[in-house]
Amino acid sequence: MKNRQVGLLIVGIAVLLFFIVLSFNSALETIVNTTCDHGTSCPMQVTLKTQEKISYGLMGLLLLFGSFMAFFMKEGDVRNTRLSHVKKKKLISGLNEEEKKIVDLIQLKEGSIYQSDLIKESGMNKVKVSRILDRLEGKGLIDRKRRGMTNIVILDSVFL
Repeated sequence: MKNRQVGLLIVGIAVLLFFIVLSFNSALETIVNTTCDHGTSCPMQVTLKTQEKISYGLMGLLLLFGSFMAFFMKEGDVRNTRLSHVKKKKLISGLNEEEKKIVDLIQLKEGSIYQSDLIKESGMNKVKVSRILDRLEGKGLIDRKRRGMTNIVILDSVFL
């Protein structure tokens, strides 16, 4: 979800909680007034006022946070931290032969392949393939997702 949507959702929840807290405080005040015979010096009256301040304060903070998210927070793009297309093209030309072989095998499988299949098709051992994938992942060329007892290796869409 986008920040604006989440912020508005938080504001909506804060308003709903405000009405719940308002009715709770009203019921609690009625109970305290009917059971406490000491007037304003009753310890329950002091507790009631403290509880109201805390609950309304928390609702206010929640409302402010939601408003901030909805109206002032900029939308963040997760891919901003990734390399640009131009840098990736340069990066792929700087790969060694083994890394290029792995990237080519992934491209042949339309951009995703199980790591176990990659080991079989490359003819390299598990450790070597794992280290090559570590380097490629560090360079932002691939992602690995855990699937059962193996990983699925996904090539960045720039190279497809």
